[in-house]
Amino acid sequence: MRPLAVLSVLRELRRGSGDQRPLAVAGARELVPLLARELREGGDPSAVVEGEIENAAILVWVGPADEEALRRADRSGIPIVAVSEGQRIPYVLADAIVHVPPGQGFPVEEIARAVARRLGEDGTALAARLPVLRPALCAELIRSFSRRNGLISAAIFIPGVDMPLLTLNQIRLVLRIALAYGQPIDRQRAGELLGVVGAGFGMRALARELLDFVPFAGWAVKGAIAYAGTKAVGEAAVRYFETRSVRSWT
Repeated sequence: MRPLAVLSVLRELRRGSGDQRPLAVAGARELVPLLARELREGGDPSAVVEGEIENAAILVWVGPADEEALRRADRSGIPIVAVSEGQRIPYVLADAIVHVPPGQGFPVEEIARAVARRLGEDGTALAARLPVLRPALCAELIRSFSRRNGLISAAIFIPGVDMPLLTLNQIRLVLRIALAYGQPIDRQRAGELLGVVGAGFGMRALARELLDFVPFAGWAVKGAIAYAGTKAVGEAAVRYFETRSVRSWT
């Protein structure tokens, strides 16, 4: 692992810490302020706008569909999550529709998961400003990077060649989780990066040992260990930054 590669990741993340635009809530006039209030809970009120679809990072539509408004958002390239009692919502992907039985409150955690799926790595800036979104966004980052590393490790058969790729992805994961918690990307992150590099080498050594026992399914073992190791790194990062976040408020 070359130091310049780590520095390039730091520069990349400083330049692109996620979409800085707010989350927009629009739709049924009587429901919009209620949902917006729940999404703002404990966070930056300006990170959620009501009814202003233009210049939004993502649109959360609540209530019956307004096809013209949804078409306008779709043509502008704005991801859409819909909260509906079961109606068909055009321009919204099936896994981005959150169904709510009549008379029940908003399933905020499920809405947050749908937002995280649609935004992915671009959601770090919103997660930093809206704690309601943070657990779902971090879980989505961990899932995405773990799957990516699992596929890389399973596809590369030459020993050691996958190591730099796996480690760089783990570094990116830790730093994006840091951004989701509003932590600055600076020299203080060096300790976390060293921990990630150490975890990556330990994971690779374990994979080499297990290959001696299951040589015919080596690709599956490598992929599974890369997936599990990256997931463990991500979950440890969440615990670490969660602790720092709590301490900053005490």
